[in-house]
Parts: sequence; C-alpha cells; structure tokens
Amino acid sequence: MSRYRQDWEPLLTELRARSEAATAMGGEARIARQHARNRLTARERITALVDEDSFREYGLLAAGHHPQGEPAIAADGLVGGVARLDGRPVVLLVEDFTVQGGSIGHPNAAKRARLVRLALEKRHPLLLLLDGAGERASNQGERYPHAPGDLQLLADIQGTIPVVALVLGMSAGHGALAAMFADIVIMQQDSALFSAGPPLVKAAMGIDTTAEELGSAHMHTRDSGVAHLCCATEAECFARARHFLHMVCEPAAEAAAAGETAATGDSDALLDIIPPDVSRPYDMRKVLGELVDPGSLLELQPDFGRTLITALARIGDQRCLIVANQPAVEAGAITRHAAEKACHFIDMAHRFSLPLIMLVDNPGVMPGPAAERSGVLRAAGNMFSAQRRFRGRKIVVTLRKAFGFGSSVMGMNPWDRQTVSLTLPGVSLGGVPALGAAAATGASAVDAAALRERQTGAWAGADNMAFDRVIDPRQLRAELIQALLD
Repeated sequence: MSRYRQDWEPLLTELRARSEAATAMGGEARIARQHARNRLTARERITALVDEDSFREYGLLAAGHHPQGEPAIAADGLVGGVARLDGRPVVLLVEDFTVQGGSIGHPNAAKRARLVRLALEKRHPLLLLLDGAGERASNQGERYPHAPGDLQLLADIQGTIPVVALVLGMSAGHGALAAMFADIVIMQQDSALFSAGPPLVKAAMGIDTTAEELGSAHMHTRDSGVAHLCCATEAECFARARHFLHMVCEPAAEAAAAGETAATGDSDALLDIIPPDVSRPYDMRKVLGELVDPGSLLELQPDFGRTLITALARIGDQRCLIVANQPAVEAGAITRHAAEKACHFIDMAHRFSLPLIMLVDNPGVMPGPAAERSGVLRAAGNMFSAQRRFRGRKIVVTLRKAFGFGSSVMGMNPWDRQTVSLTLPGVSLGGVPALGAAAATGASAVDAAALRERQTGAWAGADNMAFDRVIDPRQLRAELIQALLD
C-alpha cells in the first residue's frame, strides 16, 4: 500500500462514518414510530417512487458540521437529489419526519433552495414529498445569511416545469406553503395540510382543534379545493404522480400511430348514454369512458366543483386536458368551485402545451342568492379569461345545452380560436333557457313555444357558422382524434 493510500484512509473512514450517520435518519426508535403510523421513511419513499438505483443524493452532509459544535442532524431532516422516474429525469425534495419532525433548519432551507434552482436550471420536473413541521423554532437563535428562499424560487418556476406535491403525513407551515405552488397536490388519506398546527392555533386563538379538522385530505379535496387528489395509500399517491407526469411531460405520439387509432374511433354506445331530451340527466363520466383511450383517464379534483369534470387523458394516443360539464350534478351549472377548478387546469394546459377539449352541456352560471354570495360571477369571469388566454389546440363540443354566460366560459363563443367547433344535432341554445325567458318577460304561451322551437336544434347555429361541424354522436371519438392531429 502506497503512502498516498495511507493518507487517504482516515479521510475516507470519516466520510463513511458521516454518511452512515446521515442515512440513519432519526434512528431506529423514530423509524419504528414512523412505521407504526403506516408511513414509509423518506428514504423508503424514494426507493418506492423512482427507478431502481437512479437516485443521486445532494446535500447528504448538510447540518453535519455545525460551526458552534452542535450535534449533527441527519441530512437536516431533508433528503433530496436527482433521479429517474419511468426513465425521465426528476428532482426530489423529501421531508424526513424522523429527524426533528421534518422541521426546516438553516441547512435544510439552503438545500431546498438548491434543489428548486436545480430543477429550474435543468428543466426537470420537481417532486415535493411533504411530511414535516415547518420552520424549526431554534432558527431564531442563529444567524444565517439572507438568500433566495425556495418559496421565491417556486413562485418563479410556475408554468416552466411541472411541480408535484405529495402530502404523506402532517405538513405544516413552510412545507404546506410550498405545496401551493405545485401544479397538482396529491394527499394520502390520513395526511393533513395546514398553515399552523393545533398547538399554534391554541396559543394564537385559544381554539382547541385537531390536525384532521384543520386540514384533512377529505376537507381539502372536497371543501377548500387546495388539494386535487386523495389516495388511500402512499403507493397510490406515487402511481398518480407518475400518471400525471406521464401526461404533462411525455412528447405527443407520432401522428401516424394516432391515425391508426382514428380508423376505429366510432362509439355506438353514446346513443344509449346521452339522452336527446335536455331535461334528463346523464353521467358525463360514461361519455368520457367511450371517448378516451382505455386506462388513460386521470380525473383531477373529482370531489370539488362537482358540476364540472376536469381530467387528463389520451384520445387516439394524443394527450389532452378535458373540461366537461356534469349534467348528473345540478344539471352541470357553472358554480364558483367548478369555475375555480377549471381556471387552474386550463392555465396548466396552456403552460404545458396540452390540447384542450371542452364538452359543453350546462344551463348557465348557477343562479340564486347562495351562488351570488359565493362570488360565482367573479369566478366565472376568471374562467372565461382562462379559456380566452389559452393558445393551444382548443376543441369545443356542444353535446346538448348551452345557455348564457355558461356557454361562453366553456369556449363556445364563435371565432374563439377553436381548432374546430363541433355539435350534436339536438342541442338547445340561447341567452337563457326558454322557460326562464318566458317567465321573466311575461311572454304568452305562443311566444314561449316559438322561443323553445328557435332554441332547439343545431341548424340555426350551423347556418350562421357558430358551429364548424354538426356530427352524429357515434362519430365523436373519431372527430376528436382527427382534430387533435390537425
């Protein structure tokens, strides 16, 4: 053995020791408590999520050499780096609850900023796996140089790369705020997300509460709209994240391959699903089942704004975002929550160059005192602006009914940058439904009947070029495939 090798040996021994201490996380007892909660550790989550042996860690030794000699903190409660996910390069930022509750110390904060900046510079998708207590209380007793925080950088990268937040435990404060910059927030059903936890709420407001009351996955996916998907297990969370990235990142398939699918695009079943009578409800999900490629549908926020469906899918192997009214829920009317949901995903489709398919079947913007108090007008106006800003391929299909501003927010306006405007032959159209218009104006029975007749059928709209094509429902899938190729 040469002298050089002898000189290297103590340095390499120390490197191994420091690395082993950092990868040990919070130690056996805290790892056992994490498992007792039916939760994986940060490092187990990475192994379960990314391609085998693809993870390269950044900042393993952060917080391992405190300038005042304080004890080392394993990776400062944050495991991060680069990996491959289904062959695609990604950047990971994973909070480690076994180390001081996943709280954020100064080295942790620096590592976060480094990883977010890395994702921006490399144009790699960023995945935030959240299970932490927010900023560490001890930070106030230490000096640390000012530097761009990860929240500033996350705000800067919105719309430039996909950002996915997975909430897998209790996420509070800073970590929870980071999730608000993500394109999609996926919560495990036993997790929680809040700006401040129960102890802080008690201290600040004198209110006794629980983590579930403050920010359960059930509440955030049904009431607040903060989260987009709730999954039963961590494995399901990872599968949804992979599906989402597959839809927003993967280049579109070759046109020739999609053309082969188009040849078998007809769906005879739509005649049995969509009733021509506009007063009869039906489930739009059954329509989507006939239109999209099998296994490709990923519905987003299914329990929030339920009068509207938003979903990623493939049709003829072409990626797209679908925004569809749901006639089975309040006739598919545009509510505040529905409009807010649509705004987020239409903007996302615009940023990531996804074609937009609007399936229209609604009686307008939701009326009534409760709806007006909710701010539905502003939300509907924002939805109109979102679809108006959209600059990709926009395909608008009017299935049965479209009245008032409800038709406009769904992109049915003539000359509104549609790649194509399609309609089925039995649609009902107008500023307001005939029944409401007659009642509001005191029209006679004869005049009301005449108004109903004028509103029924696609013929007047086709006559004045409000529609490009009037189609048989059985041809809808094939028409969509062709429009996605145009």
